[in-house]
Amino acid sequence: MSEALLTLTILGSGTSTGVPVIGCSCPVCLSTRPENSRTRCSALLSWGGKNVLLDTSTDLRQQMLREGVRAIDAVLYTHTHADHVHGIDDLRAFNLTGGEAIPIFGSKETIALIRRNFGYIFEEDVEPGYRPRLVTREVAAPFQLFGETVRPLPLRHGGTWCLGYRIGPLAYLTDCSAIPAETERQLQGLEVLVIDALRFRPHTTHFNIPQALEVAGRLGARRTLLTHLSHEVEHLRDSAILPAGVEFACDGQQLTLNLGTKAATP
Repeated sequence: MSEALLTLTILGSGTSTGVPVIGCSCPVCLSTRPENSRTRCSALLSWGGKNVLLDTSTDLRQQMLREGVRAIDAVLYTHTHADHVHGIDDLRAFNLTGGEAIPIFGSKETIALIRRNFGYIFEEDVEPGYRPRLVTREVAAPFQLFGETVRPLPLRHGGTWCLGYRIGPLAYLTDCSAIPAETERQLQGLEVLVIDALRFRPHTTHFNIPQALEVAGRLGARRTLLTHLSHEVEHLRDSAILPAGVEFACDGQQLTLNLGTKAATP
């Protein structure tokens, strides 16, 4: 018997503009602190020797090179906004090293939009050429992936829907402005919560920081990481006002959780 471990890497902790914002001369955008440099929001989960992406952000290539990632085995998509999807073409590099088509998972609506917006990837009547080789999987209920249960969790994102995901003691909830009661019931007993917290001021489609802190307080995770941060958040200054157990996510941040005891493979 051996302990199974889940590693979370925050690939990007920034909002759709990234930080620094092009053309902005605010103190955060001019900061030399590495914590204030934020690529577009994404994360990597690793367990059992497999690497699973949460979204393919606009900055995917930069993130993969920075973290030295050599293989991607699956992608979990939260929704189809550009900052979470438009790095999809860079998955082709992993086809070259792995040789297999990469399964991508998302809601029925998300998969349909990806197939429409990136139709060149999925055309069957032409030679594949130099493009990603992907297979789509619609998800609406918990499913098994590389020996673990993945729970898709519906979230409100303004007037649309988004998926969060729970794997073992970890939940990743980005781009959300409300959590349905049934989803909240599935978020009990967390060790780590990663949650959208755009800025201090209210926003129509994202939790602001006070709202994210309220949700985190209800869920009671041992550790909460606030992500999808705008350039209105200065890491050092604003960290001082966060409650114990809550922190701002940083690009490249990594932590490891225990998934429980597993039987050794013969």
